[in-house]
Amino acid sequence: MARLGKLHTARGIIDTPVFMPVGTQGTVKTFSPDEIEDIGARLILGNVYHLFMRPGMEIIKKAGGLHKFVNWKHSILTDSGGFQIFSLAKLRKITQDGVEFQSHIDGALHFFTPEKVMEIQGILGSDIIMPLDECLPYPCDYNYACNSIELTIKWLAQSVKFYKDKIGEKQALFGIAQGGVFPDLREKCISQMVEFDLPGYALGGLSVGEPPEKMQEILSLSTPKLPENKPRYLMGSGTPIDIVCSIENGIDLFDCVLPTRNARTGTAFTSKGRLTIRNSEYKEDFSPLDSGCECYTCKNFTRAYVRHLLNAEEILGLRLVSYHNIHFYVNLLTKIRQAIAKDKFQELKREILVKKW
Repeated sequence: MARLGKLHTARGIIDTPVFMPVGTQGTVKTFSPDEIEDIGARLILGNVYHLFMRPGMEIIKKAGGLHKFVNWKHSILTDSGGFQIFSLAKLRKITQDGVEFQSHIDGALHFFTPEKVMEIQGILGSDIIMPLDECLPYPCDYNYACNSIELTIKWLAQSVKFYKDKIGEKQALFGIAQGGVFPDLREKCISQMVEFDLPGYALGGLSVGEPPEKMQEILSLSTPKLPENKPRYLMGSGTPIDIVCSIENGIDLFDCVLPTRNARTGTAFTSKGRLTIRNSEYKEDFSPLDSGCECYTCKNFTRAYVRHLLNAEEILGLRLVSYHNIHFYVNLLTKIRQAIAKDKFQELKREILVKKW
């Protein structure tokens, strides 16, 4: 089911499959916007929960929206904050009307309704917006999951109404299907979701601890039930293996914090697999992180120097590995698109699967 597509947004056309660098708080960590642009990314992700917490909607509204505030002229997708609220399990309470949660910053109480999440994203002005949903944990009780998808669909209906009344088509609203790892609940949620005929659809509640093979099983059952002419977004995943297997199962959009998070622990993604650059074996290694890579880091610096920076806790070390990793992910998706176009996807998939990630 691997496929090529063109995703039309208010700020340009994006070739898919595509990876979105994660700019949670209005920045991809350690990057300036022009660096992200130079790497080739044209779609980044922002987070409703974190941007709502700080700097807050009043400041972003006065700035003229998120694009102007962060100086990014290309497309932005903002998620609903559902996953962040999910991660605050001890600090939130879910009701039929929305989610009450306690700020991780100052402990203040807030309440997100479906309409509130839409209103926030209207202020942000993001090109692709997501509705409030309940992200289920793994493992999850079947009966709870059954009730949860009813709540997610109810919230989607409220979001769609607000979207049509107050926002409009310049911002594309995607639906989110939940249902845990239960095939029948996934099918039920998807069948109700697609009735809203939205610009795109996301699969949420995966990459939350379930085995990778279980995630792919759910994807293989779910994507055939989604419209062929609409983009499919797998939220919050994943490793190169996750990505190539998910593309084989019909996914078009990806986001994940791994490239920058792993960089901060000294781990680089390379054409030969994962590289832990802090290790002593690279102390006198004067080759680049990845000999076949054309990124700024690999063209200018050695493993020995990057290792020195990381072990000396110099910020440049984090920047250089982060730059390389984001470049690797963006370039990986370019290679995958080229392989699909040349009917060589399976060959590339086999190359990725044998490496240690």
